[in-house]
Amino acid sequence: AIAMGFGFGTGEACRAMVQAVLASGRPAVLDADALTSAAEDPAALFAALRPDVLLTPHDGEFARLFPDLAATLGETAEGKPLASRVDVAAAAAARAGATVLLKGPDTVIASPALAEPVIVSARRALSAPWLATAGSGDVMGGMGAGVVGRGYPPPDAAARGARLPAPPARAVGPGLIAEDLPEAVPGVLRRLGL
Repeated sequence: AIAMGFGFGTGEACRAMVQAVLASGRPAVLDADALTSAAEDPAALFAALRPDVLLTPHDGEFARLFPDLAATLGETAEGKPLASRVDVAAAAAARAGATVLLKGPDTVIASPALAEPVIVSARRALSAPWLATAGSGDVMGGMGAGVVGRGYPPPDAAARGARLPAPPARAVGPGLIAEDLPEAVPGVLRRLGL
């Protein structure tokens, strides 16, 4: 599996590398700059995507790729949102033809391969609010790529990758920086017997 986009830059070189990654036929996780680089022409990215590709945008990256869908989250009719995160993630996955993991306090995974989107982190008892720090989404993307590389289909890899950072983050505690997560993972896996 190939993970692409973490600190790569958003210019033509990134767009060309994303196309090369997708042309390789390997399962892929696209995040960060790989997604932002497609903001000017999302349709070109969507045309190259395959069902074994996982997109892992946070809200800002999602809005760059799917501005019309993201806008419905903020619009209101009679004081209520016109669309939920589940609705927009499902629409994005259908448009892209790939699995979408929309990161946030309530992470949503949607895929053309799923009958219904799956909300991953809505259970507050399992959350670690200090994961809301720069770079933690990149770590989640890398964990998702590791799971995809083990042969799991993208929706399953997305669910596992979204859940993996919370136990190490809780082990580190408040004050966590993204670089703490990979170092905490082995100890947590040992404690869990994995």
